[in-house]
Amino acid sequence: MAELYAVFAPVIYGQVLMPKVLDESMAEDVLADTFVTAFGMLDKFESRGLSMFFWLARIASNKLTDVYRKNARAEKASREMERLLRPLLDKQDQQDTEIIRLLDSEGLRKRIRRVLKLIRPRYAKALELRFIQGLDRKECARRLELKIGTFDVLLLRSLRAFRKEWIHEP
Repeated sequence: MAELYAVFAPVIYGQVLMPKVLDESMAEDVLADTFVTAFGMLDKFESRGLSMFFWLARIASNKLTDVYRKNARAEKASREMERLLRPLLDKQDQQDTEIIRLLDSEGLRKRIRRVLKLIRPRYAKALELRFIQGLDRKECARRLELKIGTFDVLLLRSLRAFRKEWIHEP
């Protein structure tokens, strides 16, 4: 396995992955996934007169397609989250002074804490990291030990749960 990796990894990385992506980190992740999959399916490899390179290149291309699909879903979730937040942000633009006054009120902070306790702890943690501590999405994902796309989906679900409880909480 180590010999296969040593021979084919640089070629798969340089000729198959890097021409299709600009992000070295993504290419490295896909390369690792490629070889994990290949090693798991090594007993199913049939050469059919071709080099193992072509088999590995197909696996790498499929893995890259999976990453793009996952990123597209994360982008969709992010757009949905923005759509959900847009009315709140528009209203905030219209009522800046009032909202700042409300945010400074102890009553509002207490209500937010009560609502956070009503939703799943993981949802509450995601909201706390992103909106209370003000961390960026990448740092939130790191702290929750998630990929950024997974964090985006978690944040969207968290916002939906929070909004539902906010509306029903006295």
